[in-house]
Amino acid sequence: MSENEIFENEEVLVYTLIDDDNNETDYAVLASVEVDGKTYYALAPYTEDEDEPEEYIVLRVEKSEENPDEDIFVSIEDDEEFDRIADIFDDEFADIDYDMAPEEE
Repeated sequence: MSENEIFENEEVLVYTLIDDDNNETDYAVLASVEVDGKTYYALAPYTEDEDEPEEYIVLRVEKSEENPDEDIFVSIEDDEEFDRIADIFDDEFADIDYDMAPEEE
């Protein structure tokens, strides 16, 4: 994937994330982007509701220290890095016309 390329999948990919208090929440992947060799995901709380999410979170993918073969999601602590990545997602999501009917084949 080239830098700043965002992909969307017609199938919903859902991850169950566990917070610091061991609460589990399901998140659907909205998009992914690779910037400077790092991969970032835009995730929204997953529901069966078909309405478009109003808010989403941005997380970075890193290798697990315990198991280097495993990827984990981590919060972006650096404000500049977070703002740069969030702007990329915001720009891409602003270009999507959610009211468009799917093209007929």
